[in-house]
Amino acid sequence: MNVTVLEHPLASHYLTVLRDETTAPADFRRATTSLGGLLAVEATSGLTVATGSVTTPMGATTGYSLESRIAVVPVLRAGLGLLQPFLDLLPSSAVGFVGVARNHESALPEQYYVNLPDPLATAIVLEPMLATGGSLAWAVDAVKRAGAVQIVCISVVAAPQGIAHMKERHPDVRIITAAIDEGLNDTFYIVPGLGDMGDRLFGTI
Repeated sequence: MNVTVLEHPLASHYLTVLRDETTAPADFRRATTSLGGLLAVEATSGLTVATGSVTTPMGATTGYSLESRIAVVPVLRAGLGLLQPFLDLLPSSAVGFVGVARNHESALPEQYYVNLPDPLATAIVLEPMLATGGSLAWAVDAVKRAGAVQIVCISVVAAPQGIAHMKERHPDVRIITAAIDEGLNDTFYIVPGLGDMGDRLFGTI
């Protein structure tokens, strides 16, 4: 499995804003969008392109276009915070949705919604908090059933346990994250993490 930790001064800055418990929801959303843009650039670095020709006002030269149809798939609801920067970079992408809620007692994923485009070849799955890995693994199961063969998973913060779970369940996917933290606490939240990202994005703390 290919795991990439985003190393960029701006990524470190925006991640610090997200970690700060005093950051207001509006500022939290802005920082998520900005960090998402950096993650989106890294996520698309492995996409394949077709070679063609393009004519500029000064003459002809080689041009490139994306070969495959791409779907951006946020895991509800926290994944919605990363959706817009990916659509800004890939405006012709389809959007799919996977709804997974974590049982706070067992930490097991509970699936409640799937709506994915068909056909689906390349998927970018947005799961900001890769904690136990259960929700992301189930989301990847869903996109694979829909036909995806090239899958990139995006997180803001990951725990070693979640990465290990994904390596076991889906060793063929790529994971890109802004940070790998120490681990999980007794209630399966990432430590030090940044709290419940969905609650902080949508002001439901």
